[in-house]
Amino acid sequence: MEKLNIMVSTAVPLPIEDIDTDQIIPARFLKSVSKEGFGQNLFRDWRYNQDGTIINDFILNNDKYKGKILVAGKNFGCGSSREHAAWSLADYGFKVVISSFFADIFRGNALNNGILPLQVNQDVLNNIFQILERDHQTLLEVNVDAQTLNVGQINVSFDIDPYKKVCLINGYDDIDYLISIKEEIESFEKKRIFTL
Repeated sequence: MEKLNIMVSTAVPLPIEDIDTDQIIPARFLKSVSKEGFGQNLFRDWRYNQDGTIINDFILNNDKYKGKILVAGKNFGCGSSREHAAWSLADYGFKVVISSFFADIFRGNALNNGILPLQVNQDVLNNIFQILERDHQTLLEVNVDAQTLNVGQINVSFDIDPYKKVCLINGYDDIDYLISIKEEIESFEKKRIFTL
């Protein structure tokens, strides 16, 4: 996975609540076990008509909105537990999703795939939407190490599991993390053998 520590980016606002995993990536696209290619079908039914033509007024089809940060309405990632939802967001290029609430399974899947689900309170989320509506080129700064989000005059802290924080900053998956502490594990095992 790519390292994620400090990210400065414009954002894509999607002020829709209760976006479930089937809206993020429809079930008919879950045939692959490889993570590649899922980004092209991210929000497929919102981005394209049934005949494959682009729905021009959907935000991801608007060239003025770009960036590695998605700002979404509350209760993002609800519904089924499909990891493919995180795969599609990552493959599309999103590194951070900001919302006022995340479904627990989606939160875990996102973190396991190098995406930071950054939770803020509803007032902060509403203010971010207003800022982006006034100026779509506003830069958001996310600092994983400091656990801070800065958007214009908004400066807030966010929570993250300490283990997942280490993994994001270093670009580790669970196996990479274990390899990074291999010497500590071996040392523990040697001490344990002598005490048995």
